[in-house]
Amino acid sequence: MTGDGMPERADAVVIGAGALGASTAFHLARAGLSVALIDKAALASQTSPRAAGLSGQLRADDPMTRIASRAVAKIERFEEETGEKLVFFQPGSLKVARNPEHEQQLHEETLRGRRLGLDVAMIPLGEARCLMPYLHTEGVRAVMHVRTDVYLEPVQIPALYARAAGKRGAALLPETRVTEIMTEAGRVAGVLTDKGEIRARVVVDAAGAWLRAVAALGGAAVKLVPTRHQLMVTVPLPDVRPEQPITRIIDANVYVRPEKGGLMLGGYESDPVQYDMGDLPPAFRIEDLKLDLAPLRRLADSVAAQFPVFRDVALQEHRGGLPTMTADGEHVLGPAPGVDGLFVIGGCCVGGLSTAPALGELLAEWITAGRASMDVSAMAPGRLATSLPEIELRELCRLQYAHHYWSPETMPGGSHGRLASRNAGG
Repeated sequence: MTGDGMPERADAVVIGAGALGASTAFHLARAGLSVALIDKAALASQTSPRAAGLSGQLRADDPMTRIASRAVAKIERFEEETGEKLVFFQPGSLKVARNPEHEQQLHEETLRGRRLGLDVAMIPLGEARCLMPYLHTEGVRAVMHVRTDVYLEPVQIPALYARAAGKRGAALLPETRVTEIMTEAGRVAGVLTDKGEIRARVVVDAAGAWLRAVAALGGAAVKLVPTRHQLMVTVPLPDVRPEQPITRIIDANVYVRPEKGGLMLGGYESDPVQYDMGDLPPAFRIEDLKLDLAPLRRLADSVAAQFPVFRDVALQEHRGGLPTMTADGEHVLGPAPGVDGLFVIGGCCVGGLSTAPALGELLAEWITAGRASMDVSAMAPGRLATSLPEIELRELCRLQYAHHYWSPETMPGGSHGRLASRNAGG
């Protein structure tokens, strides 16, 4: 151990202390590995605390639904597993269809959710209004209720996992920049930072918006696109209660939930701002991200018939971050192509924070046992997205973002289009 707390050696180095990185570090430390958790900024300070903090267990494929359900179960027993108290609410979620195609989508999702063991049902419009009093059902054709979905203040996931990892011996190294992933004979040998060197045979790239750049430090190519996502929170409103459910409107790609006595609204615009982190100055942090309220106002207008409260209400918060999108809407998890000992976890696709408890555990299993206990084959870092030209990658990522709640069949091009939507979890 150096004088500044940096270990000379570790079993594993995790780069990035957001939700995915902190979860991975905790689960590795719990498995008995010596771990260093490194972040170029403060721990738990970048995109994760700017997320919406929603869970969505019913995803567009069976493996991701099982993973998302596992994550909620881990949130429910978070204190038991980590020793850290996590505050969360479990009012479930409503998914709203305003056209025939999405009404059919809800019926199909309900059947699939039940088959996978979720407590899910189509409910009458009147019941939906009772559950979420600010929801007006004019223009609504159908509503699905997933009764065990949760929401929480998002910073808790990375902050508490990092703290729990530290209590299990992990070295926590904020404000530390990785300048090189060292390799020897095609295998990871450690990392070089601006504060010194750590020898390790395993390095995990969980660098969020910087994931591509960090992977390149080790000679790996992982293609994903940082994409600005924003949300706003109203001032406190008289009838908002924490037990009111998350509400998602499919065709508008808008979500609403209680937050700080008011209502949070966020969503997925059709032409989001995409970033290449190499174009930004080295000192850039997510708090420097330029925000724009206009897209949120347009999203609010698109659901004005269902949530007229957003027409004139004052705001108490406007925040945004840089989640990463992939061309097929799947996360990225597993060994980086071509570099033994380098693992990647990212491509959150605006749904990674809520699944981080499960994804971090699955990657830790892969590292310690040679395989994950659940099917993560669709998340392989070396899949199709690696070879896409940049312009096509960005367009496919845009489509995934702009149709976040749509099923593969209702996306432009349908299930036989360019790449099917698979995630739909935020």
